[in-house]
Amino acid sequence: MLLPQNRLLLWVGFALPFAAIGMMTSSAAVVSISVIALLVVVAGVDAAMARGQLRGIRVELPDVVRLSRNREGTIALRIHREGTNARMVRVGLPFPREISTPNEDFRVALPEGAACSQIAWPCTPSKRGNYRLSRCQLEVSSPMGFWSARSAMEVASEIRVYPNLLDDRKRLAAIFLNRGSFGVHAQRMIGQGRDFEKLRDYIPGDSYDQIHWKATAKRGCPVTKVFQVERTQEVYVILDYSRLSGRKLDNDTVLERFITAALVLGLVAEQQGDLFGLLTFSDRVSGFVRARNGRAHYDSCRDTLYTLHPKRVTPDFAEVCAFIRQRLRRRALLVFLTDLDDPVVAESLVKNVDLIARQHLILISAVRSRNAEPIFKSESAASLDDVYRHLGGHLLWQRAREVGKVLQRHGVRMLHLDDEKMSAQLVSQYLTIKQRQLL
Repeated sequence: MLLPQNRLLLWVGFALPFAAIGMMTSSAAVVSISVIALLVVVAGVDAAMARGQLRGIRVELPDVVRLSRNREGTIALRIHREGTNARMVRVGLPFPREISTPNEDFRVALPEGAACSQIAWPCTPSKRGNYRLSRCQLEVSSPMGFWSARSAMEVASEIRVYPNLLDDRKRLAAIFLNRGSFGVHAQRMIGQGRDFEKLRDYIPGDSYDQIHWKATAKRGCPVTKVFQVERTQEVYVILDYSRLSGRKLDNDTVLERFITAALVLGLVAEQQGDLFGLLTFSDRVSGFVRARNGRAHYDSCRDTLYTLHPKRVTPDFAEVCAFIRQRLRRRALLVFLTDLDDPVVAESLVKNVDLIARQHLILISAVRSRNAEPIFKSESAASLDDVYRHLGGHLLWQRAREVGKVLQRHGVRMLHLDDEKMSAQLVSQYLTIKQRQLL
């Protein structure tokens, strides 16, 4: 598509007086027609040359761009061209509305002799999810500057916006710091476990099944095997993204905080030497990642979570517990991230948790309801609305306390999480379980 530039409009403005003079006097008609004809010919030739300016120009975007929510990132854009003449190209990308950018377009200078130029396009995503860029807009001026040639080019680039873990990792900086004696380190506890630790000389009183007979024959004296308590355990996060997970908190939704806490717990579990797994569900089980470790496994868990959005359905704990019963044979720590403000949902969890409570160690992590506290804990009410608000908070607190007591009788632990401290509280509870060897 060709569009006129300001230079062409300026020359047309200069040619209008000649046309007016040619209409007023017959002697100047020949000169006026000649000037106008020359301008038309030059503009036509320039338009014909402008159509070929975009030929040979190709824009290349990365296949996958990984960004973090509410953090500025860049997209590396490469412009390839045929030929060696210097050229100025205007590039535009139609970003989705969830991704903001300070630059609507870029003017890229293709220097003489260079076959490729690269720019870093800054952008900041405001919402987690998967987005695609399918086309790119190009604009090049004609050789004389009378016209600009525009065209749309097909591209294929996937933008993955992951949760932002920066703030939560800052709050847990002491855990992730691993230099010398600073930070939290994985502890190896010597004891009567099943993992082999070392060999030592026989001490009277050691049982015969602890004697290493091959080492005894080789050394000519009794040698005993020493075992350590199993350090590598399986930790699973069971994340609920049903209708209650879309409830608004101060800064984010419940689901956003759940996803961030789950990924932070995965990092800490790997640092402690445990295997981390993931299960997501709403009215059915939608995703399952078996517990492993390593960078590739963590990326797989992150890819499972970053596209989750609240679903307007009621969670089905019966199907989740049956799924866990069938798939997880080894004893593991199961961390449920859910919202139990609905009494029907809480009753369903209590009813079905017995199916897995005897085999696994279960930690129910629920969001603390806003204003959920005893009625006499807060200051005196200043108005009638404050009285009703405190009364409603007391009822929520009492209901959550009753659910916790019922779950405790089933051998299930319950933890109430705050909004901003959710990751820190969850990690602290996990480290306490590790330290006390409850798993």
